[in-house]
Amino acid sequence: MTGRVGLGIDFHRWEADRALVIGGVAIPHERGLAGHSDADVLTHAICDALLGAAGLGDIGVQFPDTDDRYRGISSLRLLERVVTLVAEAGFRASNVDCVVIGERPKLTPHFAAIRATLAPLLGIDPSCVGLKATTTEGMGALGREEGLASMCVGLIERGPEGP
Repeated sequence: MTGRVGLGIDFHRWEADRALVIGGVAIPHERGLAGHSDADVLTHAICDALLGAAGLGDIGVQFPDTDDRYRGISSLRLLERVVTLVAEAGFRASNVDCVVIGERPKLTPHFAAIRATLAPLLGIDPSCVGLKATTTEGMGALGREEGLASMCVGLIERGPEGP
């Protein structure tokens, strides 16, 4: 076996007076997401996908919200650490394919900036960062605009010194 696949999923409620950060990019919007860190729902899903593929748990295990070191931290710093943990396990990211789920804001105009932010941290070409956005057509909590969700599939492959 040369590759492993992991699935990540994350949800965050809206919160007033916070910046909205998706994939490490500040997105203009009237509210941000609630969370212990910057609540970057997309980057959290990527972290979980890569950690899961490597058999390393999830971001709650690696970066618990009970640890003040992670209060307000940029999720990009968490992703950097995840990439290091995956490498220490003998793997490297090959690609990620993600979707952000929510009624607003429109994210497609920001995809190029998000790819340009995430790809170097992942050590992959921007073309290997799949991004999509969808709505729930008004159904459920996300349709009522209570928050945003993201799902991501990540493929990791054996690194140069892989197991």
